[in-house]
Amino acid sequence: MEQNLTEISSIGEFGLIDRITREFPLVNASSLRGTGDDAAVMRYAGTDVLVTTDMLLEGVHFDLTYVPLKHLGYKAAVVNFSDIYAMNGTPRQIVVSLGISRRFAVEHIDALYDGLRTACAVYGVDLVGGDTTASRQGLVISVTCIGDAPADGIVYRDGAKDTDLICVSGDLGAAYMGLQLLEREKTASAGQKDFVPKFDGKEYLVERQLKPEARRDIVQALAGAGIKPTSMIDVSDGLSSELLHICRGSHTGCRVYEDRIPIDYQTAVMAEELGMNLVTAALNGGEDYELLFTVPLADHEKVKDLPGVKVIGHITKESLGCALVTRDGTEMPLRAQGFNHMAPDPASDPTYPAMKSEE
Repeated sequence: MEQNLTEISSIGEFGLIDRITREFPLVNASSLRGTGDDAAVMRYAGTDVLVTTDMLLEGVHFDLTYVPLKHLGYKAAVVNFSDIYAMNGTPRQIVVSLGISRRFAVEHIDALYDGLRTACAVYGVDLVGGDTTASRQGLVISVTCIGDAPADGIVYRDGAKDTDLICVSGDLGAAYMGLQLLEREKTASAGQKDFVPKFDGKEYLVERQLKPEARRDIVQALAGAGIKPTSMIDVSDGLSSELLHICRGSHTGCRVYEDRIPIDYQTAVMAEELGMNLVTAALNGGEDYELLFTVPLADHEKVKDLPGVKVIGHITKESLGCALVTRDGTEMPLRAQGFNHMAPDPASDPTYPAMKSEE
């Protein structure tokens, strides 16, 4: 740890709360009262309220060996914003709670909240409260996000219909490859005092893992084009898992085409370096936080030219099942092999062996 840092005990819980929340001005009319009282006060009229929450645990969801605290704060907020956008809504407020072990100083929490503040500023969200407590297991971050949407504007996971087009934003697999790169360099740095990680030419992968963005732009583009998706979900646990969520909820099947899955060049290079199956990584890697959605076939002309959006398949009748169509036309059952949060040990998670090349 750095020298000359301020022990959190020296300013106390309330001093810490005041310090980390005083630079969060309220920007939404629905935020009547933020921090400083027993509860935040928000007022909504004529809209439906959306609420989502996410918890991040040190050693499970992040490794502070290579994750800067400012980036961690930014990511903790953005992954929650992404859930609200995936409902076709707008995030408005967040509540942040922390479990803090004694090895963290005031300046470390400052850095974390600097990232949270940056995310709030970028996306126009208010921090309106939270809680802090001691932790014996490292750093724990819990973020709850409140958003809104017109009553007739919310998009659920279960609205897909037979013949709908399956679309996805951005590219897939980069965040997972960024994680593999960071883990590789962490291993290589063991026992070396002045180690310099090798990220040249792979900066995009690192950024996708450490500083993801929520796809507000895609939600806005869809609205601008007059398209309301029939179903939508964000890609947090992998394309396969998310698409199966949509199909199960909608009682449909699907066909996704291997050659249409968007993959960045750096992702392909990294997969080759590590001897991993590229398409499997793109399908199951997770943490891309792109938007996966379906639209009626009649909207094909509207959606096909939207920047950052690619049509990757179509919805079928439930009886036809869910399949990946390979480049040679073979149909393979689509399986959910994303990260299993409840696995007793990461090595026992099915994602890991599934990511290995079968060549």
